[in-house]
Amino acid sequence: MSDYINTEPMQEIFVFETSQLIEQLEQIILYSEKKNGLESQINEIFRIMHTIKGSSAMMCFNNISLLAHSVEDVFFHLRENKPPQVDYMYLTDIMLKVIDFIGSEVVRIKNKEESYEDPSNIIHLLTNFLSDLKTSRTGEETNRSAHEAGDADNNPGVHNYAYKAVITFEEDCEMESMRAFAVIHTLQQVAYGISHFPEEISDKDSCNKEIRAKGLTVRFCCRLPESEVRQLLEETMFLRELTIECEPVHADRESSEETEICLPGMEEDSTGKNSGEPAEADKLANLSKQNFISVNIQKMNKLMDVVGELVISESMVTQNPELKGLELEGFKKAARHLKKITGELQDIVMSMRMVPLSTTFQKMNRIVRDMSKKLEKDIVFEITGEETEVDKNIIEHISDPLIHLIRNAIDHGIETREERILAGKGEIGKITLEAKNSGGDVWIILKDDGRGLDKEGIIRKAIENNILQRPASDMADKEIYSIILLPGFSTKEEVTEFSGRGVGMDVVQKNIDKVGGTVQIDSNPGTGTTFSIKIPLTLAIMDGMTVRVGPATYTIPTVSIRESLKIRQNDVICDPDKNEMIMIRGQCYPILRLHKIFNVKAGTGKLEEGILILVESENESVCVFVDSLIGEQQVVVKALPQYIKQVQGISGCTLLGDGSISLIIDIASLIKSKR
Repeated sequence: MSDYINTEPMQEIFVFETSQLIEQLEQIILYSEKKNGLESQINEIFRIMHTIKGSSAMMCFNNISLLAHSVEDVFFHLRENKPPQVDYMYLTDIMLKVIDFIGSEVVRIKNKEESYEDPSNIIHLLTNFLSDLKTSRTGEETNRSAHEAGDADNNPGVHNYAYKAVITFEEDCEMESMRAFAVIHTLQQVAYGISHFPEEISDKDSCNKEIRAKGLTVRFCCRLPESEVRQLLEETMFLRELTIECEPVHADRESSEETEICLPGMEEDSTGKNSGEPAEADKLANLSKQNFISVNIQKMNKLMDVVGELVISESMVTQNPELKGLELEGFKKAARHLKKITGELQDIVMSMRMVPLSTTFQKMNRIVRDMSKKLEKDIVFEITGEETEVDKNIIEHISDPLIHLIRNAIDHGIETREERILAGKGEIGKITLEAKNSGGDVWIILKDDGRGLDKEGIIRKAIENNILQRPASDMADKEIYSIILLPGFSTKEEVTEFSGRGVGMDVVQKNIDKVGGTVQIDSNPGTGTTFSIKIPLTLAIMDGMTVRVGPATYTIPTVSIRESLKIRQNDVICDPDKNEMIMIRGQCYPILRLHKIFNVKAGTGKLEEGILILVESENESVCVFVDSLIGEQQVVVKALPQYIKQVQGISGCTLLGDGSISLIIDIASLIKSKR
């Protein structure tokens, strides 16, 4: 075995694959606890822990390997001996500790931190649990020994088996040599006399190509029967095909542990290579499989940036001012084709960045489970719409807000069992997490059937903290409820493990603001509370209406526009504070002049000479006054420099086809600033 193994890419793959396995394991544990019990998932849990044990041992992460080995011992005993009485609830608690430990260690490895935690406390729990299982058995050892003795009588002289295994990996799985190394390391735990082809395994491209083309062939002896060897090797990550040949090795053939193993079809030719190389995989079978590759998110972001530049370049070519007035039919035809191809490329890249909310949503199961147990509240947690997809960069910002909202719902919202009975409710509380698409946005709705928000208590606390911006009598219920999202606000007098420190709920608002989303709160006393979060599908590309205000151009998101209209001066009315307003179909809307808000020179000050655009956000509408409409187009959103981000009413910028910069208007922020 070559010592020349570059561990950096191996470590990245270890982090990626172990993270996936831990997430899968946590979902299995939580689902089993709620549904049919842990007993039904023993084989699956054993398989996952065996895989983690092998990969962590190979990477020399001994604390993870030792812990995984202890878990494997417990589930091996459960699988093989099937003890009649097992405290699966207690085992579930231990397994969640295991998951937390391995998860935190993987994060440390990912961040290249040197200090690793000691798992001895959890190992001690597992060891004691296994010891209790073994001492509670009655008569099982005797029965199994008699059975094994009978097998020996039926097959005298058979002590071992000689194997030839041929393993091929999934296409595009990458790092084939590392995966081959992991297989051999696994076999070293149970076998001897191991030889393999290729003979030298290293991270050189030549080795990877050879394994990719011909697979990994391994010959070895061990005491395990073929069924157990097959099960062991089938746990190999990214396994495409496995073939095994086996024959018994009798005592008279076991001269030493270095015995040369020779199976039918493995005779070597004059060149020293095996004549029985693995046959070609069944191509029809492979066509039915869907292949996946993992891609670094930074590469995806770079690709998105390049596609964005391509969109801008396409606009600069097709909208070049030098082409005005020219009749170029051939050019127009080519430009239309270029626009079509560019649009398709955009759609493909966007679809590659889209990921379902399921992983984020499923993580909330653990929050509900742990908090409901500690607070002694019975809660049913339902998830719907988890297949809804959003941009990868957005999904990273919504996990923390959801955690805080769910903690708030359990701690503040859901009553105790006794309180619910007194209120005439069922003893079991209910929390629902839902996601759904709506145009270019995604709605995430969290609903509980708890006590609801105390509107008077919120107002009283807001007055005490001097954060009430205007009289409560002038505020709608939604505005009053949204006060709980302000920094430092809390109505909870008692500081607990979960809330009451005056921090937390403002994290919701900050994270949602970062992705251009909004939060709405509805509540009914005694009935429950609903948090509705609206987030865009993506931050990278949007449809916008470009408008002109004096020398400047701005882009208004199309999803915020209800209509545009021309008016006459006598259509305008003024309130006592001389704020301009207009009646449209019996509804009164305030008028916001963009040139005043952004302090630019107006092209015209007369409302009848410009255009009013009726825009909406969070069920509130205003009319925005601009000089003229330039046109609607798909634009690539660029982030603003740090020193500009404080400008209220602006969310980003984009580059137009003529090379000029257009600021993107944040309608929600604009309306909020004018309340």
